[in-house]
Amino acid sequence: MKNLIILISLMLSLNVFGQNSQLIESPKVDKRVELISIVFRLAGNEEYSAEEIKPYTGKITQHFTPYKNHELIQFARKMRNESSISFDAPMSLAIFLDDNLDPLKELTDNSLDRWKKEDAIEFVKLLKRFYIEADCDSFFNDNQALYDETVSRFTSVYEHLDLNWYTKFYGNEPTEKFKVVIALGNGGSCYGPSIVDPNGHKEVYAVMGVWDMDDQGMPIFDVDTYLSILIHEFNHSFVNPLLEKNKDIFQKNGEKIFEAMKQEMNAQAYGNWETVLNEALVRASVIKYYKDHHADQATIENLYKTELQYGFLWIRELVAELEKYDLNRTAYPTLESYMPKLAEAYHMYADIVGQYDSKRPKVSSIKEFENNDTEVDADIKTITIHFDRPLKGAGYSIHLGTKGKGAFPQIEAINYSIDNESIVMNVQLEPGKEYQFILTGKNFKTPEGFPLKTYEVNFKTKE
Repeated sequence: MKNLIILISLMLSLNVFGQNSQLIESPKVDKRVELISIVFRLAGNEEYSAEEIKPYTGKITQHFTPYKNHELIQFARKMRNESSISFDAPMSLAIFLDDNLDPLKELTDNSLDRWKKEDAIEFVKLLKRFYIEADCDSFFNDNQALYDETVSRFTSVYEHLDLNWYTKFYGNEPTEKFKVVIALGNGGSCYGPSIVDPNGHKEVYAVMGVWDMDDQGMPIFDVDTYLSILIHEFNHSFVNPLLEKNKDIFQKNGEKIFEAMKQEMNAQAYGNWETVLNEALVRASVIKYYKDHHADQATIENLYKTELQYGFLWIRELVAELEKYDLNRTAYPTLESYMPKLAEAYHMYADIVGQYDSKRPKVSSIKEFENNDTEVDADIKTITIHFDRPLKGAGYSIHLGTKGKGAFPQIEAINYSIDNESIVMNVQLEPGKEYQFILTGKNFKTPEGFPLKTYEVNFKTKE
């Protein structure tokens, strides 16, 4: 057990960046995150199989390939296939463990999203065995210099974050601790898991992926890109408790908005109205942050356009409401004190979304099969998507779903019908395979410019 006692005893970090440690901890590479990322890489999870930092992922392959059929890895594959343990779910378990890989508090069926109690307990038991048998200590020690340099390079991003803005804008200190973790093996994926510690204090993590390197194979961090993610994630530390305290006054209109935008929001893993309203307020606060830091108008407009594409159709009005709040701080010293006024504004936002939704084109049917059909003939050569009104007929926006590249059909050509009310996709399908793709409004628009309501297609071919 000696290895377990010293496991992760060094949480590779730089301790002082000149920021307020009461608000946010200094960034670090967290071995719990690296370890579980490696486990799900070995299990074949596509989202944990990035190769952007090849010198590092090559070392992972060299050290851990002999253990790719370890009992833990087989169990992880089972969890992915049977319980959808993927994307954020592995990271939520990583932060639930202490340095010895023991749960920070008792595991229950409600402790972790998508993890059943018995599965989490079994995974942790196997993880401890794997840590010793795969000699993970040696791997982490051999990469110590890389971890140190990674944290050092991230300093330029971290030091640009204006923490004073948050306490000034929100009018109080956050009730949650914010932690930044750099995940070298996660590629372009970033996650925001959280945990309430045994003392009742909530800790919110920004698990930042790494997707670029220099000629020497060392990570590099574009300040603008990474800073925007940090600005967003740190806002959650302030925003999340606000809605939690005021659910009743937001629920009616929140549910209306979610129902109208359910497909767009579900595609982003926002599965309920509370999450959507939290995200909307966070995204509006990000724009307010940039405006208060004198970003140019082109940057601000780009932020608005991005949020509109993601389905936050009331973003301009919400930012305007935050500006009203900020101009009237004598009456409303904190954003919490302004929440009743914000709830009133949501009556208008629900109307905006409802009116907009009625003008958006929608998928009306699929010619060759019903959506979610599990007995599709693999010999079909086309998939024809019908819309409820003519589109502009310029460009396509068909994206991967949560099942990844492996579920995306081989598309050989796409053409609009003469009346622009359909598209015909020439495809090659395989027998006995699940398929998934998502149609979005990025390029599928009406002549007036209204984007398609997001539509997810799922089907399985017969053996």
